[in-house]
Amino acid sequence: MAKLYFKYGVMGCSKTAQALITKFNYEERNMSVLLMKPALDTRDGAAVVRSRIGLESEALAVPADCDLFALYSEKYRGIQVIIVDECQFLTPEQVDQLSRIVIDYDVPVLCFGLRTDFLTHLFPGSRRLLEIAESITEIKSICACGAKATVNARFDEKGHILFSGEQVVLGGNDRYLAMCRGCWLKRKKEQEENGIFT
Repeated sequence: MAKLYFKYGVMGCSKTAQALITKFNYEERNMSVLLMKPALDTRDGAAVVRSRIGLESEALAVPADCDLFALYSEKYRGIQVIIVDECQFLTPEQVDQLSRIVIDYDVPVLCFGLRTDFLTHLFPGSRRLLEIAESITEIKSICACGAKATVNARFDEKGHILFSGEQVVLGGNDRYLAMCRGCWLKRKKEQEENGIFT
């Protein structure tokens, strides 16, 4: 029986690479795969999913107002597997629509993305996945200190870690660094002691 999967981790933990490898594995077994991503993610182009290690594939970019259940039912019915990259940018309604595809069509849906933002708050799409996914797996990564990384620290152009701002700011290694919560809080304290309030 098909499931809704949520595979989450911090920036740089190989989520996208694993999504693309999973796509390849299904296709190698002659199964049809629909790779999609929220249209909000334009870092690598509107219709491309690209990992930091160089793997890439064309993908369907879906806007926030797209009904994914209707889209699958009307245009992609018969596709055997759905893989979603950057799933944190889905709306809660879209997560519910993906769950309906799993239930009504017995199609596995694998969602890869972040759990929390740079302030350690859940993204709306991730919150809904944590609430209803049948399988939840953490893709682990480590902080520079060796502890498990759990925070997606955002930097400014001077290298200061930011502790305020919009939830969604697209970027990669130039803007984010995965850290453990201890190092993140230590950097916050050091910055504040030096009069740097970000």
